[in-house]
Amino acid sequence: MTEVLFYHLQNMSLENVLPPLLEKSLERGWRVVVQATSEERADALDAHLWTYRDDSFLPHATWRVGDALDQPIVLAIEGDNPNNANVRFLVDNAALPADCHGYERLVVVFNGDDGDALAAARTAWTDCKSRGFEVTYWQADERGGWRRRE
Repeated sequence: MTEVLFYHLQNMSLENVLPPLLEKSLERGWRVVVQATSEERADALDAHLWTYRDDSFLPHATWRVGDALDQPIVLAIEGDNPNNANVRFLVDNAALPADCHGYERLVVVFNGDDGDALAAARTAWTDCKSRGFEVTYWQADERGGWRRRE
């Protein structure tokens, strides 16, 4: 069954949160697609993932490369699955993919300071619950760690 995690960002940016979450995914042996809503945003995330920290390497590519199937992380803007990922991150209000059941885990990262993002996350939450997915909600604590909330 697909597990859906909602990560609520407040007073933090996607650029700070996404790389550690992707690192944890790779540590678990997962293949990942990160779906943004525009080419510009995907390109900005691509550049950021190469430079976010001096002492790490996060192997990834965009959907444009010919060998996307071989990449552990692919940044995309469409609903396809170019690297046969088992985990899909949805950022910037990206819609749930049609093939939700094809993933072990969906991770919806939304900006709680943006009314439109909050509304989109609530809609996605309701949709996921109605499909019978296991849904959890995560919020950052005062130290920057993630805590599951009820």
